[in-house]
Amino acid sequence: MIKKIFLTIVFVGFISPFLLLAYYLTQFEYDVSTLVDYKPAMTTRIYDQNGDKIANIFDEKHRYYASFNDIPPRIIEALLAIEDTSFFEHPGINVDAIFRAIIKDVKARKMVEGASTITQQLVKNKLLTREKKLSRKIKEVIYSLKIELELTKEEILERYLNEIYFGHGYYGIKTAADGYFHKELSELSLKEMAILVGLPKAPSTYAPTKNYEISMGRANRVVSRMYDLGWIDESAYKKALVELPKVYDDTLTQNKAPFIVDEVIRTVSNLGIHDVKTGGYEIYTTVNIRLQEAAEKSLKFAYEESLKRIEGYKNKNQSLEQSADDEEEIGAAEDANTSLLNGALVSIDPKTGDILALVGSVDYKQSSFNRATQGRRLPGSAFKPFIYQVAIDLGYSGATQLVDISRTYTYEKNGEEMKWQPKNYEENYKGLISLREALVHSRNLATINLVNDIGLSQLLREFKKFGIANLPHDLSISLGTISLSPLELAKYYTSFANGGIQMEPNLINSIDKNANTIYVKNEKSRFITTPEQAFIMTTILRDVVKRGTGRKAAVSGIELAGKTGTTNNNIDGWFAGYSPTIETVVWFGNDDNTPMHKKETGGKLAGPAFAHYYKNILQLYPQIQRKFDVPEGIVEVNLGGEKEYFSDTSKPPRTDVSSDPQEELVF
Repeated sequence: MIKKIFLTIVFVGFISPFLLLAYYLTQFEYDVSTLVDYKPAMTTRIYDQNGDKIANIFDEKHRYYASFNDIPPRIIEALLAIEDTSFFEHPGINVDAIFRAIIKDVKARKMVEGASTITQQLVKNKLLTREKKLSRKIKEVIYSLKIELELTKEEILERYLNEIYFGHGYYGIKTAADGYFHKELSELSLKEMAILVGLPKAPSTYAPTKNYEISMGRANRVVSRMYDLGWIDESAYKKALVELPKVYDDTLTQNKAPFIVDEVIRTVSNLGIHDVKTGGYEIYTTVNIRLQEAAEKSLKFAYEESLKRIEGYKNKNQSLEQSADDEEEIGAAEDANTSLLNGALVSIDPKTGDILALVGSVDYKQSSFNRATQGRRLPGSAFKPFIYQVAIDLGYSGATQLVDISRTYTYEKNGEEMKWQPKNYEENYKGLISLREALVHSRNLATINLVNDIGLSQLLREFKKFGIANLPHDLSISLGTISLSPLELAKYYTSFANGGIQMEPNLINSIDKNANTIYVKNEKSRFITTPEQAFIMTTILRDVVKRGTGRKAAVSGIELAGKTGTTNNNIDGWFAGYSPTIETVVWFGNDDNTPMHKKETGGKLAGPAFAHYYKNILQLYPQIQRKFDVPEGIVEVNLGGEKEYFSDTSKPPRTDVSSDPQEELVF
């Protein structure tokens, strides 16, 4: 009887695992498609024009993908040495290891050793929850056996090394290699490989950014295990033991230029790419990260200088001897709300339209709204060069005399007759003034009279070549009453900076996915005028910087051309200009469209940011082209001791008409 009972117990004990396994096999559906058709969410990387990484963008998990062929064999050996030496021999579970673990657990009366194979670890991380139940362990075994039937050993290893968590927010071994060591997998030393394969057992404990010594100890155990197995020689073993790799403690995004990243995401969405945070793209931008950093510093510099000036106005001695003008200035300073002051800067290569730098606010952390691309403001006098270019293309020259007198214009609004009497910023009149001097000194009345002379209808027809939308159909166009973003203004200014050819701005050079190029930029251009006519405009804008309203934008050692812009009541302050190779637009203003301090103009506020930026450019790239090229067909003439430039279209005047620059006419 006892013998029968014993045999029954043995039999039941023998078949119970199989019955339990059969039960779970019939009661649950074991779908392994997510591992067989493995498509994990992958991080997209954004690079600058030189291949330097700007940022990582991802949704929930930061992961780069590495195919099995991209994983060095030594990494596989290190992994198997510490985790699953018989990986290539077992069917997904290691029965011998399971029994050894059971015996140790029974002796210790608690769980002291696991017996999970690499396949089981993959299943546990991808297909199951973390709950510690017998049912989960049984499912893990079944899943593992099924996975081994569906995938090769190499495919299992590939999925494991891309799926497993390596600490510090890094998923996948390629991500960890880049994050911890700033290296590709092929560049890793044996010790660095050992550190990485030792992490999955306890990522938080062994992460080298948190517990460096503990991590090195774990890595040394990996190296020792490889040596004991005869997989490395003594020389490699000893060298690895003493190595202390440099470990980087980076943020996951490594975002060096948040405004660029935000704009890239918007741009690729417009290209029809909606999985940019999970698709594992490699996006190569036109941005130069060194210029981007210089642009950020330059905008911040000019902003802080403005705050200092305004504070200085407030702190002026308000003694009884002060003049009324000083009191008015101080009152304006006290009324100025500097908390709303902000700015933007965009810099492009005018020959290609490539955006080199783009800054949307003084401080991204304080405001992520991108004023360079999304903010639309009135350009004021920064718009005047387009009017003057039309005049030059119609045969005017820098020497052409314009009328700088006040006129009253009548027009009808809502059935009522209205009057408009514009004035110069200086509130004086020159009578006659050359076209060059009118633009150099930003004379409003001369510009309005020029528009009147050309004819508003003809001017608007000529403006079609620039492609500028929403132009006002009245004389206020003379004063730049059109809303533009800094990037839009930069686009139109390429017409001058690129010798008469307007370029469409580009932010992205190319986009790769899975080693395939899926997008390449297409440069778009628009013919505006000939190189000679554009050069005449450049010489005038060059004088704006040398001796006109843009003097604070000047930089020693390089030719610069540009135009200031200050709208009514000092609401907006601009400087738009260029060197022989780089064009830049700077804007400042209050976010709520209220006036800045009355002394803060485009020349005084935006000009220094422009100058600071180009000083940085010269330091970064001292070999940059310093002088503008003179196209064929340009004739240089000395008129009254001053150089003037002419072409077959803009011919020299037949008679030398001049006016006394000191003479002012008052009407």
